[in-house]
Amino acid sequence: MTRSLHLVDVFTDRPCAGNQLAVVTGAQGLNARQMQSFAREMNFAETTFVMADQPVGGGWPVRIFTPARELPFAGHPTLGTAHVIRHALLGGRVERVTLALEIGLTPVFVERDTKRELYWMRQRFPAFGGRLPRRPVAAALGLAPADLGNQPIEMVSTGLPTLVVPVRSRRAVERIRVAREPLARLAASVGASAVLCFANGAARAGHQLSVRVFVDDAGVPEDAATGSSNGCLAAWLVQHRFLGDEAIDLKVEQGASIGRPSTLHLKAMRTSRGIEIRIGGGVVDVARGTLVAARLA
Repeated sequence: MTRSLHLVDVFTDRPCAGNQLAVVTGAQGLNARQMQSFAREMNFAETTFVMADQPVGGGWPVRIFTPARELPFAGHPTLGTAHVIRHALLGGRVERVTLALEIGLTPVFVERDTKRELYWMRQRFPAFGGRLPRRPVAAALGLAPADLGNQPIEMVSTGLPTLVVPVRSRRAVERIRVAREPLARLAASVGASAVLCFANGAARAGHQLSVRVFVDDAGVPEDAATGSSNGCLAAWLVQHRFLGDEAIDLKVEQGASIGRPSTLHLKAMRTSRGIEIRIGGGVVDVARGTLVAARLA
């Protein structure tokens, strides 16, 4: 039995940048052990499996695996998988693809301009959780307490609980050297799976913030582009009026520290229903092939 394998890069407009993603289509019949085994084999931040050849109950059933475990939700796998479904399974004829993830139905929309397509996803309304003091967090990041901002170091979740850490400068973000076990303990103490550190300013023109994200809990020491955690950042920025407003529309730079420069588009605003969040980015095809399912362990 064979299945199609698609390699794409997400949150970029060129190959071999952004965040890598492997997408297996026609994955029905694979069990969780086989999918986890193949995700370890790929060793990307995530690998996704499209579990049917058509939507079921309003969405395409998709499962997401890191090298270490299955996730209920993640950002770049959602956008990248929607791109593969749209082009490989639907011939590029639709402007919306809805994925059925563990957290529920997740729609992805396509926005076109003269040069590119951007994929956008709406994230769930955020939940704000526990806060941590600066000193132990700074120590776990290899920084001084004075390198961190005065705003709250806070857990936020739009599906993947993330500890959001404001840092005073882009240079300090670049200096981060993680002590992984202490940082993991701190994140776990407030129920976070990921740690996002950010500062004003970026190396590339047109970008407003610099971000680094660490997801050791999922077997990803540092991630190239993290849509889920940047959704949490967008909510945090609005909640604390970090940029002076309760609405944001900006570009974030991530991944430069690991040689995978990425651009994430963040839009969020406070409404009567809560903080509405949209995360967007480009997706680039890299390679296509075949997965020989019968040979998976």
